[in-house]
Amino acid sequence: MNRKGLYFLIALALGGVGAAHAQDSTTATTSSYDGRWYIAPTVGGYYNDTDRNTNSRQVYYGLGFGRFIAPNTSIDVFFDRTKRTIDGGNSDRWANNNVGVAARFYYGDWNAWRPYALVGVMGSFHMDPADHAWSPAAEVGVGVSKTITDSTDFRVEGGYRYDWDDKSQPEKNGYGDWFLGFSIVSRFGEPAAAPVAAAPVAPAAPDCSKQFRNGVNLCDNKCPDLPEGTIVGPDGCPQKVVIDLRGVNFKFDRPKKGETDIKKALAEPTADSVAILDQAVDTLQRYPQVKVTVAGYTDSVGKDAYNQDLSERRAAIVYKYLTAHGIAADRLIGPFGHGKNDPIGSNDTDAGRAQNRRTELQVQQ
Repeated sequence: MNRKGLYFLIALALGGVGAAHAQDSTTATTSSYDGRWYIAPTVGGYYNDTDRNTNSRQVYYGLGFGRFIAPNTSIDVFFDRTKRTIDGGNSDRWANNNVGVAARFYYGDWNAWRPYALVGVMGSFHMDPADHAWSPAAEVGVGVSKTITDSTDFRVEGGYRYDWDDKSQPEKNGYGDWFLGFSIVSRFGEPAAAPVAAAPVAPAAPDCSKQFRNGVNLCDNKCPDLPEGTIVGPDGCPQKVVIDLRGVNFKFDRPKKGETDIKKALAEPTADSVAILDQAVDTLQRYPQVKVTVAGYTDSVGKDAYNQDLSERRAAIVYKYLTAHGIAADRLIGPFGHGKNDPIGSNDTDAGRAQNRRTELQVQQ
């Protein structure tokens, strides 16, 4: 294959990269996408360009080191090596070491078989009886990965690698080789702890056996004339309650503009987040006199103006969920966005940023 073929394959791979980021269903669960570093020993085979004047097939081996920088994207630094016998009936050997960086762009759910596109660049060091020299090289390919355990993946990939070597054989200028490789990906270290879902805050029941109103002993009640069912503190007076919705966190940069399906915007596992939203709906239905402010927040990644708009979209999509499930709009104040303000987790960690991508229901009385 000539260099035009390489450019065509690069275009195909980059097109696949864009499609991977456009899919709604490709975000992995928090338990799988934890940002841990991994090592990936690899073994495989080459099918050589016939212009190399070497035997056409041989084994290569290597080692990668990398991590997922997003649920669908990993970056590896890698080294691999191969030796080839030079044609001509003698025992001369031609060796090749490659050092480079490869990016993989995945599709589908983390726990399923995940196809991916591969692009990489590298330096290629050639050692033959006539010369030792470096040259640039690039590769494109496709593969499939499968999670075996919480810390181990299997992946197999194939593709095309083009080497701009013009030293090994001066009359030639570049070679294209096909490759097929197998890797065991081993993550190390402890995964980050997932955010813990918290139930809506409720006042503690007084330790008393006398008559109660609004859950407070009448002899201790400093606000006795409130309507029945008002949420009160230990003194019987109205209490400001934040229904935190902790655990109802959003995927990075979601919802998108115009997105209306909250289930597609929520971080995995979606069912847990929806259960917490339904619990908030139940609380509001049991206290029909309560009004709440719907507020949205983001992590610190990105510009302030963009985060402000994103936090408003998060508040708006929760607002629509509440009204769609029977909560009257005149009981909801907002929706309001607060951007990256008032973080509840550290914006220096993946887990902390996930906590900050949230909404709150702030009870007003």
